[in-house]
Amino acid sequence: MSSLALRGIVREFGHLRVIHGVDLDVAEGEFVVFVGPSGCGKSTLLRIIAGLDQPNGGDVLIDGIRVNDRRAAERGLAMVFQSYALYPHMTVRQNLAFGLENQRLAKAEIDRRIAEAARMLQIEHLLARKPGQLSGGQRQRVAIGRTVTREPGIFLFDEPLSNLDAELRVQMRVELSALHKRLKATMIYVTHDQTEAMTMADRIVVLRGGRVEQAGSPLHLYNHPANRFVAGFIGSPRMNFLEAVAQGGSTIRVDDMPPVPLPAAAETSDGEAVTLGVRPEHLGFVAEDGLPGTVDIVEHMGGESYVYVTLANGARLTLRNPGQTALHSGEPVRIGISGAAHLFSRAEGEPAIAARRPA
Repeated sequence: MSSLALRGIVREFGHLRVIHGVDLDVAEGEFVVFVGPSGCGKSTLLRIIAGLDQPNGGDVLIDGIRVNDRRAAERGLAMVFQSYALYPHMTVRQNLAFGLENQRLAKAEIDRRIAEAARMLQIEHLLARKPGQLSGGQRQRVAIGRTVTREPGIFLFDEPLSNLDAELRVQMRVELSALHKRLKATMIYVTHDQTEAMTMADRIVVLRGGRVEQAGSPLHLYNHPANRFVAGFIGSPRMNFLEAVAQGGSTIRVDDMPPVPLPAAAETSDGEAVTLGVRPEHLGFVAEDGLPGTVDIVEHMGGESYVYVTLANGARLTLRNPGQTALHSGEPVRIGISGAAHLFSRAEGEPAIAARRPA
């Protein structure tokens, strides 16, 4: 296992700066996920760590040693790409052995590593096949196995599950998490899928425009987002947002609709313009003193339901309803806040004011 530190990493393409002074520490054995929308710089940052790209400024340190000038092969890292990058003319065993043979390891050591990786990833029965004879999930296991056999200090994953169907993605998420626990290895994983980030990471790094918006544990980011961007990106379905005006710190008004009580006293000024953020599970249906609206669509998931509502002012909300519901399209409802509510400043960057929770 190895630790990683990034110090003031900058990357420019001509006059365009895509990474803006990123600082980050990854501890030994930590599973860190870079997440963000397309073009935020997460894959570029991973390539800089791997040595496949060079920063215009800043340092990459592995185990405290600056490695900017070291080639990718000299950094003790192994990378799994979005494309499986397997040699089609080689068997699975030959694909697993290829890099080890180039390192001139003894045959007995190569056999040991292949056997261990194959057992761990449950691909022993596939060793004689070629990639064209494998499913997508099996190919991805082989690609991961190739990195496992190298016994790297840090594993790097660049959206490795994006080519798999939904069922396989869930299965591979579980397998990768289990692999991390077995190996106790340092892993850095890039994805645009916040569900992967929430379910797999020890720590999530949210990127936007080449900058770190927030870093922390999945639940910390979910419960305490630093700004509206993080709040909206982390969580599925996404957080609901409404433009509102605070009233006396205990209620909030959305347009000319009835005021809505906040779950706890808020540190806001009377008349302050804010953005109210509430997650779907923290909204509920009330008999009175709620926001009036009309049900648009109800999605029945079996164990829970998603209810999409349009308010009187045209704003749309998503509610997560536990269990099943008898609501139907066109039905009038009133919406109240039944859990945590977040307030965000309307200023540049929309920093969080605070989260309000039930007393």
